[in-house]
Amino acid sequence: MKLLYLHGLNSKLSDEKREILKNYGQVFAPDIDYPTRHFQPETILKQYSTTEFKVVMGSSMGALNAYAISEIIGRPALLFNPPLSKYREVESKSKFTRGISSKQILLGGNDDVVNAAETLNYLGQNLQKSKLTIKVLPQLGHRIPIDVFTHQVEKFFRDICA
Repeated sequence: MKLLYLHGLNSKLSDEKREILKNYGQVFAPDIDYPTRHFQPETILKQYSTTEFKVVMGSSMGALNAYAISEIIGRPALLFNPPLSKYREVESKSKFTRGISSKQILLGGNDDVVNAAETLNYLGQNLQKSKLTIKVLPQLGHRIPIDVFTHQVEKFFRDICA
């Protein structure tokens, strides 16, 4: 299985998290230049025009792009603290095939970068046909600790493979 993981702003996929993801398939984790442009799902997909991803994952700014990519390619997504309410470009015009996809979203109730309440409000106002599973961890901040990451990835794959 091929999975696309998109890191956040000023971040990279850690070796520890990469090892966890490798248990589920071949990991593609491009280095993305977010300061140039925050929202760039089409640019990311063009890098992998011959690759068929089965799942998309991302954290923070990467989760924003993963949300859009999930809609574009019709694949399930696991999203950690996506700043959906801050970017109105989430609905993208793309030459790629659009599809309905399930999304699991984890929000930190104690996140000082991405406000969980704003994200929940955005999702409530912009519900599409996608199946959403949303979990808010009250004590979680913006960074995702390895134990939380491991648990959420296990749950995500258990749910999509059920």
